[in-house]
Amino acid sequence: MPTKLDLEFFSRQMVSHAEAIDRLARGVSDEQACWKPDSCSWSILEVINHLCDEEREDFRARLDIMLHNNDTPFPEIDPESRVAARGYNERALAKSLDDFASERRASIRWLADLRDPNWDAIHEQPNWRGTAADMFASWVAHDILHMRQLVRLRWRYTMEKLDPHKTDYAGSW
Repeated sequence: MPTKLDLEFFSRQMVSHAEAIDRLARGVSDEQACWKPDSCSWSILEVINHLCDEEREDFRARLDIMLHNNDTPFPEIDPESRVAARGYNERALAKSLDDFASERRASIRWLADLRDPNWDAIHEQPNWRGTAADMFASWVAHDILHMRQLVRLRWRYTMEKLDPHKTDYAGSW
């Protein structure tokens, strides 16, 4: 029996996720947008630019391959190295958010144009094997992982700025 996905529902979720991501990042200061808790972490600005590139060069592109040209290998990507190589932290936050929103709108239009997708299409790569449904599910989940990351970044920045004041009355993190 073919896999069924409620594409309309999850597309609406992706619209909602993009709005939440925008709200978590828009309006922070330039300092906060570029701030990192340590050298191994990403800043808010880096997260937003990562999301934009993933939208354009990873999830939509790879799902398109799986659904329409499954014999084609996935394009090589290296999200970790892109952060520095593409200068994510030197970009303007408002433009980065606008770029992500634009790419998400393109993705939602692309998803809406899908006609009877084969969610059971299997794609094999050296480091991943899964169905088109798995790729789409990962795309939806990816947003939520980065929303959690943005919340943590806001929390850690705020705690650093509030130090030495106690915040235990607010509740525990």
